[in-house]
Amino acid sequence: MKIAIGADEAGYELKEIIKTYMSAQGIDVVDFGPGNKEQQIDYPDVGFSVAEEISRGNFERGVLICGTGIGMAITADKVPGIRAALCHDTYSAERSRKSNNAQVLTMGARVIGPELAKHVVQAWLDAEFDGGNSERKVNKITAGEERFYKPNDNQPEINSCS
Repeated sequence: MKIAIGADEAGYELKEIIKTYMSAQGIDVVDFGPGNKEQQIDYPDVGFSVAEEISRGNFERGVLICGTGIGMAITADKVPGIRAALCHDTYSAERSRKSNNAQVLTMGARVIGPELAKHVVQAWLDAEFDGGNSERKVNKITAGEERFYKPNDNQPEINSCS
C-alpha cells in the first residue's frame, strides 16, 4: 500500500510518529511535509497536495494532521473525488472506510495522543469498503459532487476574511 502523509507545523510531531508506525509495517509512506517542526506550512497547501495526488491515483490513501484535523478535512474534501474523514476514535476510523470509502484520514495533534492515534490509523488501514447499501450512498455523494462542482464555470471569486 502506498500512503501519502502530511501535516502543518502543529501536526509535525504526530506525523513523524504515524509515519514511523506505518513504515514499520512495510507500508510505503511518502511525506509531503513539513520537513521539521520549525518549517511554517499552511495546512491547505499540504492538504490539497496530498488529496490531489490521491485523486490522480498516485497514492491509495492519505493521512493529514493539523492542530484539530478540521482544516485538513475541509481542505481535502474540496478535491473532486476525495472523501476525507476526521477521526479521533477507532470506530469512526473503521466506519469511514467501511461505510464511506474514505481515502483520507485526518486527525488533530492537539486533540489525540500518539498511542490512540496509532490505534485509529490501524483501524482505518485494516478496514475495507463494504459496498452494498454503502456503495449506493457513496455514489450519491459522487453524483452530488459532479452536480455542484463545475470546473471553469465562471464561478465567483471567493474573498478571504481578512
